[in-house]
Amino acid sequence: MNLLTTLGGSMMEGFFPAGWDLAKIDACVDDDPATATKRQKWWNKGYQPTPCASQTDFDTMMGHEIALCIKQARDEGRQLVMILPVGPMGMYRWAVYFLSSWNVSADHVHGFNMDEWSDSTGATLSPTDPGSFQYSMQKAFYGPLGKLTVPTKQRSFATRKTLHTYGERIGELKAKGAKMAVVYGIGRVCHIAFWEPHFAAEFATDAEWKTQTHRFGARLHPLTIEQNAITSFKSRTTLVPAYANTIGPGVFLQADYCIGGADGTLGRGMMWQGLSLWMSLRHELTRWIPSTYMTTMPGKLFYLQELAGPLNAECN
Repeated sequence: MNLLTTLGGSMMEGFFPAGWDLAKIDACVDDDPATATKRQKWWNKGYQPTPCASQTDFDTMMGHEIALCIKQARDEGRQLVMILPVGPMGMYRWAVYFLSSWNVSADHVHGFNMDEWSDSTGATLSPTDPGSFQYSMQKAFYGPLGKLTVPTKQRSFATRKTLHTYGERIGELKAKGAKMAVVYGIGRVCHIAFWEPHFAAEFATDAEWKTQTHRFGARLHPLTIEQNAITSFKSRTTLVPAYANTIGPGVFLQADYCIGGADGTLGRGMMWQGLSLWMSLRHELTRWIPSTYMTTMPGKLFYLQELAGPLNAECN
């Protein structure tokens, strides 16, 4: 018996996004981990989930994919728009390693960070604050690339001054022949960037939802806050901002190629991202689960094999 779906109507009232059918979500999960990557009818023919045996494999393979995307655009003589996350992060070290080994400059790259912590008005931290995503990107990627790095004028961050210009600027670059790649992680409640599932209630149709390019001071789901307390704030939930600036589907669904990552394991058999992975791969398309839409575009989703389960209850 599944107590969550049996008692969910009273036990979790108002907690999960209103559009979530918990029984339907639970049915996405199979006891056979190999079936997680069984192709679904809505997947793009160029979409490829890619299992990784270890964290080292994950970081290396995802970093290689980012570096290869940059190299291929350079070889083709194209400008490259890259939507970049701060989480996962380990892949940036390897992207730097490969680009440096190949001596490939990233001066044709236009980097747009997908989100940033904020208050309810969209005001963000100083770029020199170690908690800011801008600081993290400089430390993990732009700085270590050295002379091969993305020019400062081609780096954009999700601030009140800049975020609302993303859609138009990216459109102009694509009109001139640039390709666009989205690098992303999957959130605990299946957000992409900080575009949360509960935003779906504000739109009458998926078509309207898909036009949204950004949001200032987006209110985060409690599970998103707790996810970040675990992954970025050493369990101090009290330090996690409740709001963030973020791109929306009007930006991330315009990608020519997507490079995704899911590495949310915690050791000793514990994890936070297993169900999120299965939902993203197996649930039918719905704006209530934003990550389902990433399967409709060409690209690779790198994930730790452990996340595919089997997702059975056990005490650790």
